[in-house]
Order: sequence, then C-alpha cells, then structure tokens
Amino acid sequence: MRKIIHLDMDCFYAAIEVRNNPDLRGHPVAVGGAHDRRGVLTTCNYEARAFGIRSAMPTFKALQKCPHLIVVPVHFDAYRNESRRIRALMESYSELIEPLSLDEAYLDVTHLSQSASEVASKLRDRIYSTTGLTASAGIAPNKLLAKIASDWKKPNGQFEIQPEEVADFMGTLPVRRVWGIGPVTASKLQSLGIETCGQMQQMTSIDLQQLFGRFGAELHDLCRGHDDRPVETRRERKSLSTEQTFSTDLQTLEECRERILPMVDELTKDLRRHQGGPEIAKVFVKIKFADFSRTTVERTGPEPDPLVYHDLLAEGFGRSGQPVRLLGVGVRFAELKPQRAIQLEFEFTNEE
Repeated sequence: MRKIIHLDMDCFYAAIEVRNNPDLRGHPVAVGGAHDRRGVLTTCNYEARAFGIRSAMPTFKALQKCPHLIVVPVHFDAYRNESRRIRALMESYSELIEPLSLDEAYLDVTHLSQSASEVASKLRDRIYSTTGLTASAGIAPNKLLAKIASDWKKPNGQFEIQPEEVADFMGTLPVRRVWGIGPVTASKLQSLGIETCGQMQQMTSIDLQQLFGRFGAELHDLCRGHDDRPVETRRERKSLSTEQTFSTDLQTLEECRERILPMVDELTKDLRRHQGGPEIAKVFVKIKFADFSRTTVERTGPEPDPLVYHDLLAEGFGRSGQPVRLLGVGVRFAELKPQRAIQLEFEFTNEE
C-alpha cells in the first residue's frame, strides 16, 4: 500500500509578500495585475478571501468587494527561490517527488519506516522554521485522496485518510471535490439527483460513459477513491512561453514590435535556465485582439530569433487589423524519447 503526501503551501505568493513586508500582516493582500480593467489577481491571502476575493478575479472587481485591499505586484523570482528551498527539504525525505506547480507537490514516502503523517508533520515544521511559511498536507494511499485531504484542514494543517477509511470517506464526499469534476459536470450530476460520490457509486460504468464519454469510466473509479497513478518524478515539457496583457490596446504593428522585444529577451533567459532539456521544434507568436479573437502563428525552427518573431508577429497582426490587447512569444519542444525525459522544475500556475 502506497503512502502518499500532497503538500500544498498556504497562499504561497501572498504569504511571501507578507513575510517580506511585515506591515502587510493582518491586512487583506492580493498579488496580481494593475488597478484597471485588464489587471487580474494571481492569488490573495485569507484576510482577502473573507471578502469573496479569489485568484483569477479581475483587480477592479476585487477592489469593489474590498476597497482597502492591498494589491502588490508579482515577484516570480522570489517565489521560485522559495520553491527551490522547499523542494530541497522535500528531497531530504524522498526522491519520489512530483511537482505540480511552484507551491504544491506529491511525495511518495512508502519506502520510509516512519508513518506518512509523521513525515508530513516534520516536513511542515521544517518548512516553517526555514522559510517562515506555512504548508498544509494531505496523507492517503493514493494521489487522488491525498490532494482532497490537503484541503481539509487549511491553512497550516494536515489530514490523513487511512486505507480502511476510504469507503466511508468517499460515500459522503460531494462530487465537486473529486478531481476532474468541474461546474458543468457537477451541474449535470445534480440534475440527476447526484450530489455525493456515494450516490454516483450506484451508477454503472456504462451509465457514466453514456453520460460523460470516456471520462465516465474514470468517474466510476474516482468516486470510489480508486487511483493507481504513481508519483511521476519525470515529465516531458511541451512548451515554454511568456505573454503580456496591455492596459491600453496596441494600435500599430510598430507598437507591437516594440513590446515583443522584451518578451523575446525574457524567453531567451528562461531557455538558458533549461539548457540540457529538450530541443526546440517550433517558435510561435500568440495574439489576442481587442474583439477577443485570437490567433497563433508558428514556424519550424530551433532558435528563438527576434527577426523570426517579428515575421510571425507581422503575419498574425495582418490576419485581423484589430488593435492588440495581448501578445505572447514561445517555443514548442520536440517530443522526447522515454530515455531522454527530463525532470520538470516547479512551474508557475495560478496558485490557490
């Protein structure tokens, strides 16, 4: 039986900002975009969440809900540095680590004689003493249950689901708590009178597949707490990119060219940090226009040459003629053979 820990840092980006600036302590704090209709929050602390503020909320809406909200800019270098320190602490317990983002990861500690709960508690204590940041943990016999459990006693807590407790736990669990069940699927299940996993367990695999296609077969296992996925220490990265949404639409191709050069520089620096990884197969430019239509132009090529990006930008800009609200540049990597798979570092996602 596996012993899996899902470690999830509490309000990671916001917690770092508050730690670095003690004057913010006790105030509603959010990390994210500018104070206009284009800015979007990356995350916020629990004081801000009490006002109904959440990640991915437009900044202007958050300020309507909480006029005294303190919005600080994103400092990704600081977050990455802390993530590396936390990763080093994890590695002192297990080599079987699957990072999901900068602020969360799975650990397989089956090989340790200590209980997973004891390991999680010690790891959380060491993270706090080293970084001043708190973490929550879920402990369970598989990844599905561990991730559900890590949210059970947030913030700064941990919760364990023992193997013999799985059936009872899943019987009363709301279906919305299961990985992969979003608002649309949950609404469809609710229309059928199904709100808990125990109720979903009354449906056959065929019934669920008729309703949800191939995902129905997965649901048949997930609602019972079954999950055989191993902790994967190696993942193939498919792309690397950077993008920017502008507070004022760019009207001309020349304006776009001026704004794209710093992004190409940033992308080049990121690629240097990934030297030794997969080869570049394609380069691309992404454009979102003022009417919210999108286009992506890509070209086969091994190098992120600024001149190539200029050509791709010109082609993409010419497809609409509309002002531009977002630009992005990136590369797509060649598919790796299994023996060349590389270990993925923590990557940024919207942090909860």
